[in-house]
Amino acid sequence: MTIIKATLQHLDDLIPLFDGYRVFYKQTSNLNATKQFLTERLQNGDSVIYMMYVNDIAVGFTQLYPLWSSVSMQPMYLLNDLFVDTNYRTKGIGEALINRCKQLCKDENNKGLAIQTAFDNPAQNLYKRLGFKKDIDLHFFWMNE
Repeated sequence: MTIIKATLQHLDDLIPLFDGYRVFYKQTSNLNATKQFLTERLQNGDSVIYMMYVNDIAVGFTQLYPLWSSVSMQPMYLLNDLFVDTNYRTKGIGEALINRCKQLCKDENNKGLAIQTAFDNPAQNLYKRLGFKKDIDLHFFWMNE
């Protein structure tokens, strides 16, 4: 197993994973829009994307967005996306990807790592096991409709 930081060179491997992630969250598959979205993130440096390879096959990814805490005046990351191909789940891949993200926060001396996920996502058990605490302060979201 190998974790790499994604670049445009990894786009062809990343697109089907990201599309599968979106389908998991009940979005319509759209490979063209996925390619455009990921290309923009990678070209603009808007996010950090880590990918897991097993025997040269891309099997999972996570995407982090940089944030700032005004109160502590420290940088932090939002782990917005985490996906592991269904054929590779329960093999420690999600845990390894999260641990890589935690290491990035340590390396950069960041405040921490926030995770955004669906309220019924079973991966919450993994997050708790890896030391994440539910933040009761994050309850509101405004939707521009």
